[in-house]
Amino acid sequence: MQTRPLRITAYTLCSAAGDGRAATLAALRERRTGLTRNDFGASPISTWIGRVAGLETQPLPAEFANWDCRNNRLAWRGLTTDRFIDAARAARDRYGAHRVAVVMGTSTSSIGASEEAYARLDPDGRYPADLRRPIIHTPHSLGDFVQYALGLTGLSVTVATACSSSAKVFAQAERLIRTGLADAAVVGGVDSLCGSVLFGFNSLELVSPEPCRPFDVERRGINLGEAAGFALLEKQAPRGEWLLGYGESNDAHHMSTPHPEGVGARLALSDALARAGLQPADIDYINLHGTASQKNDEVEAKLVADLFPATTCASSTKGWTGHTLGAAGIVEAAISLIALEHQLLPGTLNLRVPDLACGPQIQRDNVQREASHALSFSFGFGGSNCVLVFGRDR
Repeated sequence: MQTRPLRITAYTLCSAAGDGRAATLAALRERRTGLTRNDFGASPISTWIGRVAGLETQPLPAEFANWDCRNNRLAWRGLTTDRFIDAARAARDRYGAHRVAVVMGTSTSSIGASEEAYARLDPDGRYPADLRRPIIHTPHSLGDFVQYALGLTGLSVTVATACSSSAKVFAQAERLIRTGLADAAVVGGVDSLCGSVLFGFNSLELVSPEPCRPFDVERRGINLGEAAGFALLEKQAPRGEWLLGYGESNDAHHMSTPHPEGVGARLALSDALARAGLQPADIDYINLHGTASQKNDEVEAKLVADLFPATTCASSTKGWTGHTLGAAGIVEAAISLIALEHQLLPGTLNLRVPDLACGPQIQRDNVQREASHALSFSFGFGGSNCVLVFGRDR
């Protein structure tokens, strides 16, 4: 069951906490949130959001005009941060454009453009002329744009499994490379704010009117955010960070509530550790899904308390970025990699009084200590679960 480790030769992220690894690290160190009061849309609901500034005024370069929309603008911001686009194009030159796969995770893709089109229908009931671009109204808009922008011609896959989407891209890429269908893979995820997301989660009574407080006894729900993140996976490269394993499951318990015993999450965790050849005691840090919803945090806290030693550090970083939905997996994978690279294990912003289900693993404050192995948990709607295992050479 063990997988062959894949080297992560480049990675980046853009969120409300900042553009790029250095800005994100600074926000983590300073415990500076990216959340702000909701000002998105014509009738903002009362909540806080993780908004990436400047997307409205920064259209895509003219050569990509056919893909221009908020989600793809955010994707471009991510591609051009930390020189990720240069690393991806260098991989293209090494392996050939047809041998580098693109695996993108997204929950809403560019649905914001479709919302705008319906709000501006012409007198004949058709989309306005500037939005009659079919590619921005499909779930594959993101993958199509990223593949074109990087000059790649190989396999291109879109993963849409709610909040686990851009965690599962790592698993998909590992299988493509292991079976010889690709020599390298650009993986990532992008989701941007839109009315469907904000009002949809509000209708489920899951949105908090205050900054989210993961694992706090008085937590009131989630804060939604937007983000982009990418990673480049290769079989062989110099020392650094590695994808060591993954586990996937679907507990199919309820559309918006996890299984009360965390059955699917436990299965994904067990498989991830088995593929990596590790035990719970080998894990130094866990980036938890930690949405600050009542049930998610309760089930996840119990899982960690039951299975990991007290010396393991665990936290939710949603207080920095908000819940970025289909981009959550890649953003939190990148934060896990930052934690390993800089030996800084983030705490949990806004956690005051831990829920009774929490064990000593869940940290309020940042911890600076040696760390070699990290897990990233992504547990999405519909019971779609993914756990990733990352490691760093000593």
